[in-house]
Amino acid sequence: MSRILVAGGAGYAGSHACLHLAEAGHEPVVFDNFSTGWREAVQFGPMIEGDLANPEDLAAAFAQVRPDGVMHFAARSLVAESMEMPEVYWRANVTGTLNLMEAAVKAGVGAVVFSSSAAVYGETSLALIGEDAPVVPSNPYGSSKLAAEALIRDVCRRYGIACGVFRYFNIAGADEQARIGEWHRPETHLIPLVVQVALGQRQEICVYGADYPTPDGTCVRDYLHVTDLAQAHVIGMDRLLAGKGDFTLNLGSGRGWSVREVIDHVRQVTGHPVPERLNGRRAGDPARLVCDGARACGVLDWQPQHAELARMIADAWRWAQTSGFSR
Repeated sequence: MSRILVAGGAGYAGSHACLHLAEAGHEPVVFDNFSTGWREAVQFGPMIEGDLANPEDLAAAFAQVRPDGVMHFAARSLVAESMEMPEVYWRANVTGTLNLMEAAVKAGVGAVVFSSSAAVYGETSLALIGEDAPVVPSNPYGSSKLAAEALIRDVCRRYGIACGVFRYFNIAGADEQARIGEWHRPETHLIPLVVQVALGQRQEICVYGADYPTPDGTCVRDYLHVTDLAQAHVIGMDRLLAGKGDFTLNLGSGRGWSVREVIDHVRQVTGHPVPERLNGRRAGDPARLVCDGARACGVLDWQPQHAELARMIADAWRWAQTSGFSR
């Protein structure tokens, strides 16, 4: 068993990683300030409340836990908000990461896995985005994630810490037993928003832009089931702790779905109407982001097992009907 400190472990991706770490025989310890995470999501190991902005919180957590590795999910992650408050994103996502890495170095941690984003690539004409694609972020969120990647690699290289970076495309779905799922405050992600419309919790779904250079004019995104993402993290951490080498890998399904295709899938899966309203484009939204995940499959000997959009929506629908945090 390895003990893994999971920064941001009460959030969507982090809580699913904790579930799969525990199922693999590790002990996940959540470190979270609960600004966006949920106490109800901490079900698979101990919890420490603290903030990456406070080095004293981190020092106390590392002294208590003495982790073998760190998974770093904690971040601000709203593209539109980052356009309005870039300095807040740089402080949270870069300065917070620096504080975390300084604490990890002092504690002698052996491995760090970082939750980055496909937002580091920005606008691209590539049909599939591989890890060697140019990194030209189109919003401060992506810029702050790219800077955090560089910071982590530099620190890990200097102090001999094994380093893994995962660049996510869009995550979707929920634990198939509906123990945990996707629930944000406020909710900004497309699939849970459309599901909430199907449940009657919202009147309509807003479609932001229908004049993009895509088949139906709406943005196209790659969706990966959160269970597949969490399993990749466990495999990645095991690889690093076993001394098999550093990595920077994209995580996605390799297929793109447009906003309107997602809405239609929700209608089909739920059998409920989903009224929609067309709005203008949002600043900072690329037209298309679809993953070339071949390198991750090869390096990790991993394949997405829940790659169909209907499966992701069905799991999100089950979660929304039966559970949810602090409704």
